[in-house]
Amino acid sequence: MEQKPKSTKIINQNENQHGATEPALSNSLVPQCLSWICSTLTETRLLCLRTSRLIPFAIRTHFVPSVRKSASALVTSKKVAFTLAEVLITLAIIGVVAAITIPSLVKNYNEKAWSTAQDVFTKRLEVATRQMNTEEKLAGYSNTMDFVNELKKYIKITRVCDNSNITKCFNKEVIWNEGEDPIDMSTIKNAASLGQDDWDTDTVAVQFANGVNAIIAYNPNTTQEPFNNQFAATSASMAILYDVSGNKNPNTNGKDIAHNGNVKQLAGVTGCLLPEEELGFCISQILGPQNGGFGPLTKAECEAQKGDLGISACNYDNDYWAGAVAKCGGTSKMPTMEQLGQLAAYVYNYDGTIGAQQDVYSLTLDTTKAAQFFSASSSSNYFYVWSGQERSSTDAYSRDFYSTDTYWYYNYRGNSNFLAVCLGD
Repeated sequence: MEQKPKSTKIINQNENQHGATEPALSNSLVPQCLSWICSTLTETRLLCLRTSRLIPFAIRTHFVPSVRKSASALVTSKKVAFTLAEVLITLAIIGVVAAITIPSLVKNYNEKAWSTAQDVFTKRLEVATRQMNTEEKLAGYSNTMDFVNELKKYIKITRVCDNSNITKCFNKEVIWNEGEDPIDMSTIKNAASLGQDDWDTDTVAVQFANGVNAIIAYNPNTTQEPFNNQFAATSASMAILYDVSGNKNPNTNGKDIAHNGNVKQLAGVTGCLLPEEELGFCISQILGPQNGGFGPLTKAECEAQKGDLGISACNYDNDYWAGAVAKCGGTSKMPTMEQLGQLAAYVYNYDGTIGAQQDVYSLTLDTTKAAQFFSASSSSNYFYVWSGQERSSTDAYSRDFYSTDTYWYYNYRGNSNFLAVCLGD
């Protein structure tokens, strides 16, 4: 039987210049290979440009070995990955870069936010005060509290604190100059604390509905121009220091703390709430039910402290007078009945002296001088003040202040409606 020859791939033979034979490429494969070689291999592209006679040489020397090498690499190559050390080093570099850049980004963001908040607040306040000017409500007040009570009708204020309770509406401390000690804001009592020595008005702290806290001193010399829509009403009527970040830090002037041009300085008043030269003694604190100034002592608490406080006998329970004594630091730190007579002469503008046990009628109470007492009192028409003198275990001496009359008397020590007036040095 005749055997069929095995399938044999016939390849044309070509002789090279040395007489050796080498396989010839088919007509269909040559254009494809040529196109790939000329577009991919740099060296071969150059050869293509120079001469076409070198194409077989390029195919033999570049194409075939490259294909074999690539195929081998596909089979034997391993996956490439980062080592743990490389990852840790990368993370460390990222951390260093973040530590350098993030504080700067946060600082820039805060400064932009503070500046924007200040612009918005000053514009709103100016709108409110200009409206007051238009309606002729900007001028004519003798004290800051009356002005603020009118201002509330034009801009939303959520809380008002008199100058004995500044830190209930404002930060406890403010850095006025970088590198200096912070200023105790509880000592910012009047316009002089803000650099306005001639105004003679007290400060009032307020909290606005938009989160801004402020301290205001009213200018009693304010004028108004109701037909002038461009009237600078805010600068004409007040000195204002405000914090656009509320109770948050940094509480620093030039950052979250700003002020209008009427604030010339920030200097605390560490002495007396009322002028000592006119009153004859120094009052350092006025405390009462309205500002949560003090509470009563139990009999046991009074008995434990009475020797140090100068108390002779204790009430059977809820001794508010003893609580006032404890708050002030002893009976010697509270006014005598003679000093309460001097206080009466001051707040009534009385021409003469009022004795320790003297009642006076047909007077006119100066509401400006008495403003801090009304703020601490539970009433807006009268107030009562304890002396440091006790009559018995159940009673202590005091003075009553009404709009037209003042009386001395002794009252039950369990009465919670009396004010504690503490004396300064």
